[in-house]
Amino acid sequence: MTKTEKSNSRFIPVALIALSAIPFLGGIVRLIGLIGGAAITPENARFVAVPLPVVLHIIAATTFSILGAFQFAPEFRRSRLGWHRLAGRVLVVCGLVTAVTGLWMAQFYPFTQFLQNTLLYALRLVFGSAMIVSLVLGTLAILRRDVVQHGAWMMRGYAIAQGAGTQALVTLLWMAFFGTPSAMNRSLLMGAGWVINLLVVEWVLRRSSRPRNLFATV
Repeated sequence: MTKTEKSNSRFIPVALIALSAIPFLGGIVRLIGLIGGAAITPENARFVAVPLPVVLHIIAATTFSILGAFQFAPEFRRSRLGWHRLAGRVLVVCGLVTAVTGLWMAQFYPFTQFLQNTLLYALRLVFGSAMIVSLVLGTLAILRRDVVQHGAWMMRGYAIAQGAGTQALVTLLWMAFFGTPSAMNRSLLMGAGWVINLLVVEWVLRRSSRPRNLFATV
């Protein structure tokens, strides 16, 4: 492993965990509010009325984002191959729970027009479904020992799950320059978070001249 590869092996998981920080903290605050019996407001009433989907979503998404970050460290994977495989099984389950609960909430929770307009509803359905498809295709690929396709599809699924972190960043940048976004701009920023992550994954996959080595320890 070159010095650059060793550096990336350490930097990438740290960067991915950092990207999860805002959604993670937001999830913790949400859970504390639900457990502690926070005052009911128009913003949290849907969660208080039906808490199970959002609780499962927060726990599964947090586990998927943080545990999944270490799957992007080649040196770590090579030295802990058994851990990599066990963690992979846990990640598939957590990823599917994340996507399914996300779809459920988009479909059944009552939202104001600002929190979910028609565009954002459609985006959530598209990317939530795409995450499920990616995880299923990634699992089927490794069952037939196709390491390259397994890694590629799992990366795509992880990129969609990490959309919340990128959405937070692009929204904060927008607010710094333009103030609070409108409902339509908020939806576009949410969509941009998912698209940016997927574009980065496709760039990484196409940039690699040795795609099998990228997932060498599966």
